[in-house]
Amino acid sequence: MNYEHWRHYARGWLLHVFGREQQAFDAYFSAFRAKPDDAQSARHLAHIAVRRLQLDVAAKWYAEVLRLAPGDADTRFNHGFVLEQAGRSREAIAAFTEAVRLKPILDRAWYGLGLAHARLGEQDEAAAAFAKCAELQPMNGEAYYQWAMACHHGNRPDEVARIVERLAGFEPKRALEFIRDSGRVDLIDAVPKEVREFLQTPRR
Repeated sequence: MNYEHWRHYARGWLLHVFGREQQAFDAYFSAFRAKPDDAQSARHLAHIAVRRLQLDVAAKWYAEVLRLAPGDADTRFNHGFVLEQAGRSREAIAAFTEAVRLKPILDRAWYGLGLAHARLGEQDEAAAAFAKCAELQPMNGEAYYQWAMACHHGNRPDEVARIVERLAGFEPKRALEFIRDSGRVDLIDAVPKEVREFLQTPRR
């Protein structure tokens, strides 16, 4: 056993439990330095950095985890998430693409892939990713909203109409929000009148 590693790791764990994040970060860093193949310490370092909104630091530590565990689809997603949040969309696309290659049912990675493509103005690719997310999570109203918006920006009006009709069937409020945000008032009848009136009536 690497005593030096475990001493720092155990200290980091306790500090983390008690919410002393900077000290926990320092302890996990010492643990990783004592054992550079310790993926778990690198994960903790990345998670703490995310919580502290230190996105570039988090991206660095997720990259370290992936160096040690390249087949970890969930870490690929986490890496993509922080890259996207940091505005590094092209790198995020690479991370999300690898995540869904490793784990095709990882719906949140498909969603992240859609957001990254949309940020770059790649609406067809964004729509395809959001469609896959909606296929995996058929009651995910946000996926349908983003799918419809990507098709709207991609000038695919007939596809937008089909998506909004499906969205209105299980989440009419989100469908109305899409109609308002996109200006597609021609789709208002996709939401039944009585549902529209109920949703638009002020609550006391």
